[in-house]
Amino acid sequence: MCVIINDAAEAYHGIIPEDRWKVPYMSIEELQHEIDDGVIFRGYEEAGELIGVMGIQDVQDVTLIRHAYVRTARRNQGIGSKLLSELCKQTKRPILIGTWADAVWAIRFYEKHGFRLVSPKEKDRLLKKYWSIPERQVETSVVLADQKWFKLCQKEAIST
Repeated sequence: MCVIINDAAEAYHGIIPEDRWKVPYMSIEELQHEIDDGVIFRGYEEAGELIGVMGIQDVQDVTLIRHAYVRTARRNQGIGSKLLSELCKQTKRPILIGTWADAVWAIRFYEKHGFRLVSPKEKDRLLKKYWSIPERQVETSVVLADQKWFKLCQKEAIST
């Protein structure tokens, strides 16, 4: 799985701030830590070969989509869409996705699947509440949310 993540993460080189970039992007120990923290990974295989991975993690009252990666040579073939669709069906909770602010292709991918960017103020609040990431990563990331999240926010705004 690390091979897929590190191969696909190369697309982020130059996008991820230099002070956050490292090689390998995710070590086996870091992957194990993510699994120990409750990230459940799903893979996409063809002919017995793992081509894409994506994680899902329940945190408090939401579900996070985590670590979405497809082998570089297999991008733009619907693999990420299949994984995302499968994971979205596995929860009734609102879904949040964090990604790097400069990863325009990733943002467009999630928007194509019905996710919308939250406001910068809300992004900061959500990243600090649901993710365990350094402040520098909060500063350089965005959060996208599904319709369930926005409906919940609307409902809460009406009741206050």
